[in-house]
Amino acid sequence: MRVPLPLPLPLLALLLALPFPLALASQPHPLPRTYHSHAYYVLHYTPSPAAPLAHALDALGLELVEQVGAITDHWLVRAPRPARDALGARGEGGPAEEDEVILRLRALQHRATSPLTARSPQGRRARQLARSVRSLQPQVLRQRTKRGNFTALDVGAYLGIADPEFPAQWHLVNEQSPYKTINVTGLWDEGITGAGVRVAVIDDGLDMDSDDLAANYDAAGSWDFNDHVPEPKPRLSDDRHGTRCTGEIGAVRNDVCGVGVAYDTRLSGIRILSGPISDADEAASLNYGYEETGVYSCSWGPPDDGRSMEAPQDLIQKAMLAGVQEGRGGKGSIFVFASGNGAGNGDQCNFDGYTNSIFSITVAAIDKNADHPYYSEACAANLVVAYSSGAGDNIHTTDVGKNKCTDSHGGTSAAAPLVAGVMALALQARPDLTWRDAQHLVVRSSVHINPDDPDWEQTAAGRPYSYKYGYGAIDGYTLVQLAKTWQLVKPQAWVDVGEVDLPGAEMDWEGHMTGGTAIGAAGVSSVLRVTGDMLAENNFERMEHVTVRVWISHHKRGDVEVQLESPNGIVSVLAAKRPRDTDEAGFKGWQFSSVKHWDEDPVGEWKLTVHDQQDPASNGSFLGWSMMLWGSVVDPAKAKQWQLPTSEPPATAGDGAEATPTLDPGASKTKQLSKPTDHLPGDHSDQTGEADRPAFTPKPPGEPAGASPTSMPTAPLDEGYFDHIKDLLKDSKWLIGTLVLVALFVLGAAVYYWRRRHRRRAAYKGVAGDDVAMSAMEHGHGHGNGNGNGNGNGNGAGRSKEVYDPFAVTASDEEDEDDADETVALTSGRPRSARPEVGYHDGFLEDDDPASAAPPRPLYRDEPDDGSRTREAASGSAGAKPDDEQPKSTTREAGTGDEPPLV
Repeated sequence: MRVPLPLPLPLLALLLALPFPLALASQPHPLPRTYHSHAYYVLHYTPSPAAPLAHALDALGLELVEQVGAITDHWLVRAPRPARDALGARGEGGPAEEDEVILRLRALQHRATSPLTARSPQGRRARQLARSVRSLQPQVLRQRTKRGNFTALDVGAYLGIADPEFPAQWHLVNEQSPYKTINVTGLWDEGITGAGVRVAVIDDGLDMDSDDLAANYDAAGSWDFNDHVPEPKPRLSDDRHGTRCTGEIGAVRNDVCGVGVAYDTRLSGIRILSGPISDADEAASLNYGYEETGVYSCSWGPPDDGRSMEAPQDLIQKAMLAGVQEGRGGKGSIFVFASGNGAGNGDQCNFDGYTNSIFSITVAAIDKNADHPYYSEACAANLVVAYSSGAGDNIHTTDVGKNKCTDSHGGTSAAAPLVAGVMALALQARPDLTWRDAQHLVVRSSVHINPDDPDWEQTAAGRPYSYKYGYGAIDGYTLVQLAKTWQLVKPQAWVDVGEVDLPGAEMDWEGHMTGGTAIGAAGVSSVLRVTGDMLAENNFERMEHVTVRVWISHHKRGDVEVQLESPNGIVSVLAAKRPRDTDEAGFKGWQFSSVKHWDEDPVGEWKLTVHDQQDPASNGSFLGWSMMLWGSVVDPAKAKQWQLPTSEPPATAGDGAEATPTLDPGASKTKQLSKPTDHLPGDHSDQTGEADRPAFTPKPPGEPAGASPTSMPTAPLDEGYFDHIKDLLKDSKWLIGTLVLVALFVLGAAVYYWRRRHRRRAAYKGVAGDDVAMSAMEHGHGHGNGNGNGNGNGNGAGRSKEVYDPFAVTASDEEDEDDADETVALTSGRPRSARPEVGYHDGFLEDDDPASAAPPRPLYRDEPDDGSRTREAASGSAGAKPDDEQPKSTTREAGTGDEPPLV
């Protein structure tokens, strides 16, 4: 039966022949819809002279309504509903099971392909029409929800959440800005709530008696390393932080406070921040229960004072390595670290050896408006941001007490637990994720916020990256959906690219650096080359992290700026000016890292450039650097596990003696880790963030020295060392301990200088550890083949970048061992042939020089509890920049010998 068209056929043909704008002008407004009497469809039809649209409408029994918006060749069409078709029986405008229009289209397609009608005019016409019909989609009416008009109470009622503080947890449901959340409520609706996953919060304990945490508490993964008892219960007046972080992750869905991101996860507490702790206990805490614990949430680290530069000691590095290689049955522990709250002090997270570790997911903060709060530290190691205090609000979570909450939690130490909670959700959905899969998922799923912020730069892989935001804001729903179908990454691979020593670079056994190239007005540049052969030899396919170690002498470390440029022109600012850092020890092999080169092709020249502030009273020299690439293997069958290098010296040549471990006098035996909210400004919740300033500005060659590259707002300086003595005197144990340490220091110094008077001055060696004299190398007499005798061809065999060890000594062949000069290079003084293959975490150095030591840390104190609400506090400031002539450059391809090997 032919269906009459709303327009006469000649007029319709004329209308369809008109140019699109003219046709649109003839019908300026959409026609009314009559879903109660007609079924509507979208017909995607490409007309031809032999098969105009009108013929298709006639064959399918359709009426033309109008073109669908501005989409070419897409037409809204309709057909009368059969009288028997009640709208309620078919759904709100939905098609019936036996849709007559769909049946007509199938019949047309059948005629077009039937051999019986192949030669008939009807068959040819059917083929012409069928070729032009691309699709026919029945239209179904759907109800859309108004965005911004829902409330947290609506969401809570739908999900069965009755927690009284849930409406205030804007990081979960944000009524004012629905898109500015960590986006996990959709996962809860799917039943993904962290069930079966254990998360450990390494902090100052957790209140397992809290009604908000008790049901999820897992004693098997908990331990108190401060008091050495099984229960990590808060015992000091300021032991609140761990409970608050734990509540963010896994507060139970009940009638107390709010809920955690993964409110069905198993929660363990590991207490280390409530007193001095040894390296052995800190290392054990990072591996405690690692067979079952999936995620370790760590909101602590070295002081965020803009002066400190500290890294984990060797034992702690080994613990983190054991965690990622052996935890969860070999899938690896996921370590989540807060980036730090010292940006107001000019601090940067690349001066913290925990946050710039390749084993860490480093988390910075954004405020309620998704802006960058001035306390949140920026650096090239930042991977992601999460919501925290600022713009007039804080994170609302559980507090210490049976039924107690807080609305004053904040800082980056409140951002990291939110990411830890998202990781718990991902592990429930996909338990076989490795620690590196977790990082890949973060890189690929994070939300690009504040796109107009000038801090964003495009990476070589086409992703936006920011020193302030990492790869963007955490998005739980997107991350977990991606995890469900994620193809697991191949095992880890690495490439030791090599090392460059600048002319005259020398370091004695005490760690004193001399020589190198003076940092002029235009800075100093040096190049390392990565070749395809190097990647193939190391079974290296796909890049993730880049780590760089530097040796720089300087009278004021905070004036030094370091940046790395990839072969593709992508610049990573590794260090910017830190005005408060007046340390004179420089950089003795400090290791920086960058995630900005993720998935980049590394083949080509990598250039490291060092600048300073051109202060005549504070200058320095660039002595050398080395670089490692980290990523995935090509062939998993040839994969091998990374091992930390040992610091044992070789046996004396020819004597057959076994090597004995060296002692590191700078290794810490006990220490007081910084409380997580130290240096968090008191106004952290009130200040408005920014999204219009770059964190750092790379220095182009020839730029004159001048303003600081940092753009953080300044904040008042700390009260100073003597203002904190009153805090020290509050605890007699601290006073006694301090007096004992002072006495031991005086005694040790006296013994040291007495022995030094009876010892000949140490001979010097090059930074790279060659035994050949500098003058010989400059005249081409040495070849450095890595055999330790100074003859090499520069092939890089056995190249090493190990921890500088002042007690690793070698005896001269010509002198008696007792009278030998004690000489050592930065690489422990061993010949190249005796040094193991090394790379990341092979040389984090503490500043052992007393001049580099940070002032004693004040005891952490929260502000007094006012009942149901509490607050944390501290303080902050910022930084400046240089340049003028073209940079001096030293180029070397690792393992080629194109340039004379530099000692």
